[in-house]
Amino acid sequence: MKHIAIIGNGVAGITAARTIRKLQPDWRLSVVSAETNHFFSRTALMYIYMGHLTFEDTKPYEDWFWAKNRIELVRGYVSRIDTQGKILQLGDGQRLDYDVLVLAVGSQYNRFGWPGDDLPGVQGLVSYPDVQLMEENTRAVDRAVVVGGGLIGIEMTEMLHSRGIHVTFLVREDAYMSYLFPKEESELIHRQIRRNGIDLRLGTEVDRIEAGPDGRAHAVVTGQGERISCGFVGLTVGVRPNLTVTKSTDVETDRGILVDEYFETNLPGVYAIGDCAEFRTPLPARKSVEQLWYTARMHGETVGLTISGKRTAYNPGVFFNSAKFFDLEYQTYGDVPTKPPESQGTLYWEHPDHTRSIRINYERGSGAVLGFNLMGVRYRHDVCAGWISQRASIHEVLPELGRANFDPEFFRQFEREVVAAYNREAEGDSLQLRRRRGLVRAEVVV
Repeated sequence: MKHIAIIGNGVAGITAARTIRKLQPDWRLSVVSAETNHFFSRTALMYIYMGHLTFEDTKPYEDWFWAKNRIELVRGYVSRIDTQGKILQLGDGQRLDYDVLVLAVGSQYNRFGWPGDDLPGVQGLVSYPDVQLMEENTRAVDRAVVVGGGLIGIEMTEMLHSRGIHVTFLVREDAYMSYLFPKEESELIHRQIRRNGIDLRLGTEVDRIEAGPDGRAHAVVTGQGERISCGFVGLTVGVRPNLTVTKSTDVETDRGILVDEYFETNLPGVYAIGDCAEFRTPLPARKSVEQLWYTARMHGETVGLTISGKRTAYNPGVFFNSAKFFDLEYQTYGDVPTKPPESQGTLYWEHPDHTRSIRINYERGSGAVLGFNLMGVRYRHDVCAGWISQRASIHEVLPELGRANFDPEFFRQFEREVVAAYNREAEGDSLQLRRRRGLVRAEVVV
């Protein structure tokens, strides 16, 4: 009977465990984690701090689920891996033998060595213990600074704001997440952040963090010399793969733990999935390190199939992600670069009140739809992914846009306005230019 050991109880590791159990009911399965006793929804961490959920509410499975499915949960920190002897050494002295090892150890938040970034009251947000520490660090705090403009940054900002804490949000770039969003979407998010009373500072870097008389973080000094008083500093300048567990092993790493399309490392019987994994050869239009909930779940399912005897290469299909900026929901499907190449056309519509937008990118000439960006509007995953994978033409898609919308029936829908925007653009061009750009009037509207 094989023994599969999985280090990490996030969505990647637990999906792998559940997939293996379904296909191999007699194998021994162990999940090792020092973070929590049970698997929980990491995307819901912010709502624990905000008081909307308890930790118990974030657990998708009842506590009896694990014993019933014979998945052993081992609470402990792996201090050493003996890959030759196939032994895990735990910090409390326990030893765990294994036949197959899955590394699903997630990521760590970045520090950039600013003076004072190790002071009490300065922290990042990745794990449940981070939320518990944040609870302690923000007691009696009325002003905070959040440094870094990614998705974790906006989450931490909203968390602090929900407690009535005044937040100054420092973003090094001139636009929020300019590496991901086109200019129009970034500006829409800027307005949403400021509308919620956040002091958003673009193009602002940190020089140092100063301590107060009590030795805790007391102020942030920017590169421009401005001193911003605060009692808490959130570090949200990105995350990196957690490679702590692979130190002193012969597992090959670069930015992350190097894997092939089957999530195999350089060692037989050792796999890596989730935020800690780095593809030696990334799939077209995909990153070498994927740090999303959706991809982590697919990693777990794929490696579970392979380990169970159904060797399966990773094929994530059409790219998808979603997020929330306060109450502004965001979805993206397919390929929507910040600055599309000349070979791509882009149709962008924004509501006059700057609270919603729809962008559709397509191939000039063929008209094949390549991607969608949606702000404040919800579209169906299966419909959008189907159009992209089938290379449906924008001239086919536009009249059918209403089929994708799944906002509640009492919400106003805006597909007519999107088609009208496309038609105005088409009518503004000469026939020759329209043909070159792939613009043809959409005769049928939603």
